[in-house]
Amino acid sequence: MPKATAVWLVENTGLTFEQIAEFTGLHTLEIKGIADGEVNAGVRGLDPIGAGMLTRQEIDRVSKDPNARLRLQRSIADTKLVPKKKEPRYTPLSKRQDRPDGIAWLLRNHPELSEQQICKLLGTTKNTIQQVRDRTHWKSQDIRPRDPVLLGLCSQLELDDAVARARVANPKAVRTEPLPPEDGEEMQAPVFE
Repeated sequence: MPKATAVWLVENTGLTFEQIAEFTGLHTLEIKGIADGEVNAGVRGLDPIGAGMLTRQEIDRVSKDPNARLRLQRSIADTKLVPKKKEPRYTPLSKRQDRPDGIAWLLRNHPELSEQQICKLLGTTKNTIQQVRDRTHWKSQDIRPRDPVLLGLCSQLELDDAVARARVANPKAVRTEPLPPEDGEEMQAPVFE
């Protein structure tokens, strides 16, 4: 809204046209047209002080020196980062059937992850995790451990972050020996720490 700000500065301050043009990014002739009432007639001015762009002291300082330039004040909203509220994880219907496979993969490959971390990562419940672990899940015959990142249940960054946090919290739970092969699988490379 540079034109509305320019209208307010022309009407309410003693700044030169060049100073206003420099601050708003408009041409000096446009500022002269605004002052003459030829350009933007009927446009309401936007108060830059009320919007937090300028302070009264800044306008007074620049009004006294025609060579000085207005400096945009840093907004408090720009400096204060509002933490993003975590929304509940939504898993589309087409991927919900893959969730037990992802749980089984995490239980097998990352035993250091707690149930709470798996719940948060995949958007599941502790009851479902326990059922997959005990093989009492209604779908336990069809569960194949598959990477939840490849299934689209979480991102690789989220998984890496959760694993790193779990390793810091419980370094004794980190496995260093290779996993035994399952039916039809080849031997996995050892995990080195």
